[in-house]
Amino acid sequence: MTTRIPFPQVPEDLIAAMMQLENYVNSCGFSTRLLELLRFRVSQINGCAYCIDMHYKEALAAGEDPLRLYSLSVWRDTDFYDTKEQAALAWCEAVTSLHDNNLADDLFADMRQYFKDAEIAHLTLAITQINSWTRLAKSFGFAPGRYQAGGH
Repeated sequence: MTTRIPFPQVPEDLIAAMMQLENYVNSCGFSTRLLELLRFRVSQINGCAYCIDMHYKEALAAGEDPLRLYSLSVWRDTDFYDTKEQAALAWCEAVTSLHDNNLADDLFADMRQYFKDAEIAHLTLAITQINSWTRLAKSFGFAPGRYQAGGH
């Protein structure tokens, strides 16, 4: 894919708004490992090479196991993720793939076994945030491979 708008040329106020929300999500009390698992999974679903590269590296920097990362697209077929992570991943996939209309009540009830309503709201915001980032990165053609963990 050709780069359409390089990251440094994206309007600063747009990036500032996105980063304000990103900082809020990061301050909601979830582990970086959980957030990076969700970000990586959304990046896979949306087919964003730049975001996959970024969140793979960020997850490793946060102490995530490479096995869990490269197995994430088949998480239901492994025993690498605890039940809380499984609930969050199922919710993540449903929120990301709204066109499948799979936000069933039982899925929400499963989330409630592990998360309070405020936490579900914050996790949903985290999921929508990475969906926004992937749509920007993919639309603008950000090139994968150069991202360094902890930076842009």
